[in-house]
Amino acid sequence: MTPFFFWLIENRQLHFALCGSSARKVKRGHANLLGGRAIRYELQGLVSAELGGHFDLDRILNHGYLPSHYDKPNPRRHIQAYVSEYLKEEIAAEGLVRNLPAFAHFLDAVALTDSEIVNYANIASDCGVASNTVKEYFQILQDTLLGTMLNAYKKRPKRKVSQTAKFYFNDIGIVNLLAKRKTLTPGSELYGKALENWVFHELKCHSLYSEIFYDLSYWRLSTGAEVDFIIGDMQVAIEVKASSNIKNAHLKGLRELIKDQPQVGQRIIVCLESKERITEDNIRILPVKDFCRLLWEEGLGASL
Repeated sequence: MTPFFFWLIENRQLHFALCGSSARKVKRGHANLLGGRAIRYELQGLVSAELGGHFDLDRILNHGYLPSHYDKPNPRRHIQAYVSEYLKEEIAAEGLVRNLPAFAHFLDAVALTDSEIVNYANIASDCGVASNTVKEYFQILQDTLLGTMLNAYKKRPKRKVSQTAKFYFNDIGIVNLLAKRKTLTPGSELYGKALENWVFHELKCHSLYSEIFYDLSYWRLSTGAEVDFIIGDMQVAIEVKASSNIKNAHLKGLRELIKDQPQVGQRIIVCLESKERITEDNIRILPVKDFCRLLWEEGLGASL
């Protein structure tokens, strides 16, 4: 922007929107270095609050969060074109990687481990590149807004906890395409992984759109006990289960969490059950529709 635009902002209170299809190009153009005159906004994929009565969980887990893909009866070819254009325009044209076939193979490998703890060595071995190169590839995915790292919660542990981040693609439709998934149906393992990606998407978008900007992390013991999402400094703990019948085994992670972090506030399981209920040890079982209501209408992060 020229000094004239700055003058208009300060003296005429005019507002300008700087938009770009390439996140890296916008950054390279120093659009974010306006000395406090500019505020950065990120437009994410569709969330349940935007869809309202048109929200369909099965559809969004199979089609993804992009509006044009969500609406189409069969979006696979359109998602394929989207990924191809990403490789062509964002990666090849910008010269971000030297070996484009290796990066394309990296995308496939990462899609198979979406929502899981990142293992740089294993991915590097699969792609035939060095671990440091894989770390650079992950940074490219974040810089181009294709994915997000979720760090482990490490504060005040009583027992040994995981230190490694997880990675989530920002659109589950891309994951489905790259991982060559067929139609996802309730009861399958892949449906559960997709549901976890969607819950992360909703939480991340709520944090941004509400402008509360709460921290998101996950918690995992070396023994394997895990809680999918921690909001803030243990104000809320959320576990995701793609089950319509929550049993004691599903509560293990949240019960182990309170032993390690007794200050934890709300403990919630997001699931496919038809009715909300609370267990004897005060774990809240929330069906998807009630989770959406709690998040967007009642304000899950209001106390953060």
